[in-house]
Amino acid sequence: MHRDSDSAYTQHNSGHHTNGYQKRTISSATNSYGHAKGNSSTLANGTRGDLSGTNFFGHAREEVARLLLQALNDLGYHESSGVLRRESNFELESPSVAAFRHSILDGEWSEAESLLFGPEESGGGVRISNGHSQSHEGLPLAEGSDKDELRFQLRRQKYLELLEERDHAGALMVLRQELTPLHRDVSQLHFLSGLMVCPSAEDLRAQAAWDGAQGSSRNILLAELSRSISPSVMMPEHRLATLLNQVKQSQLSKCHYHNPTTPMSLFVDHICDKNQFPLQTIHEISQKDEVWYLEFSHDGTRLATCGQPNRVIIYETTTFQEIYTLAEHTQFVGHLTWSPDDTKIVTCSNDKTAKLWDAISGHCLYTIQNHTEPVTAAAWTPDGQSFITGSLDKESSLNMWTAKAERVHTWPSTYRIAALAISPNGARLVTLSDEPQIHVYNLHNREEEYSLRLNANLTSVTISRDSRYMLVNMADSELQLIDLDTAEITQRFLGQKQGEYVIRSTFGGADENLVISGSEGI
Repeated sequence: MHRDSDSAYTQHNSGHHTNGYQKRTISSATNSYGHAKGNSSTLANGTRGDLSGTNFFGHAREEVARLLLQALNDLGYHESSGVLRRESNFELESPSVAAFRHSILDGEWSEAESLLFGPEESGGGVRISNGHSQSHEGLPLAEGSDKDELRFQLRRQKYLELLEERDHAGALMVLRQELTPLHRDVSQLHFLSGLMVCPSAEDLRAQAAWDGAQGSSRNILLAELSRSISPSVMMPEHRLATLLNQVKQSQLSKCHYHNPTTPMSLFVDHICDKNQFPLQTIHEISQKDEVWYLEFSHDGTRLATCGQPNRVIIYETTTFQEIYTLAEHTQFVGHLTWSPDDTKIVTCSNDKTAKLWDAISGHCLYTIQNHTEPVTAAAWTPDGQSFITGSLDKESSLNMWTAKAERVHTWPSTYRIAALAISPNGARLVTLSDEPQIHVYNLHNREEEYSLRLNANLTSVTISRDSRYMLVNMADSELQLIDLDTAEITQRFLGQKQGEYVIRSTFGGADENLVISGSEGI
């Protein structure tokens, strides 16, 4: 980012820079800023004193003005930002903060350290408006900030950019004289030193998971560093948008019947009408068979049910009239799944087979007979090119098949599978075993990432649309919402009863903000 004549800042174009730099001119040696007359000051704890005309409906006028300055620039209204700056006499940033922002985005690392910590701690100086080197105390940091960690982040970026320029001598000097003396994580230092042998800049960027000086790495670094600088001096990015999101989340937390049909508006307080919540039965299907599982097609035009006895019934969802029956299994059907394009259905049966059906004609295309025990679950990959089946067969319980029922992979599992699911982004496969244990696999390399042992039998698993959470139903009458990345339980749901039957649960609501579960005895 860089400041122009009217607006607080505009988009900066990160270009190629050498290690040398020309120090910027700072119009003031102080870090406080705000009103042009200097009526505000930064206190030790990062709060502001004398906020010039405090009281805009109970809020500090200066803070509101600065929030608006940042928001106008975020929206691209730079001329309007300039007008507000001149009319209010408030600045978004002090000259020292603006210079710090420039130094990061221009790759002027020594100047960045001097501006952040002061010349006494950085071994440098900063030129101010009269052209003489004067004392600069550095930017006030947020409480609990680790100065050495901030130095490590700055010098790590400097080191990587030198490697990208193929300046190995300069990079080695930074590693030995600037990074190592900080005594940070030894494994991180070993990793950085290992990047020395990267044969090319492209390989360096790939190995370091870093997009280079020409990419967004400097902007990312600036955002990371800004979190450790007092927010009264360097406002966090997109602060007004963050506050508005917090207001929305606060209102959502109080909306007990939240199931929106339209986006939330900032113009009115949000509350959902209880009458729009789906509490009434709108249609009942008369079916003599026991229904053990059902699933709507992705386009919502058809409904498939299966159970006892041995058939699958397909309904259209306008009048819920039966379209056709799939009746080639010889024992009960416990699970089914539609392909992503709704042209095929996989069914899983206690007869130890899985069948692939044409969902348009109702004809059976292939029968999978490789399992020696009942097939319990199946799921399609998001691209519709393959699907996975799970069974109670310990020797071959987990298999991947093409859309023509050709086996392409078998996982070396030694457990029986009760249920499975594939994340919508295609990155993970989750299986539930009878041990009871949750197994999470990386679907790209087909390796197991981790497993979780629980203290009750597991009956179903569903993954959220954003591929972030899995919802697991447990036989001890509990649902657990588990973060797929961290494996941490984020929520427990109690109240449903489960004992004799297999109870399933899933996400519901317009934005999956609800959880629905079956229950016994209700």
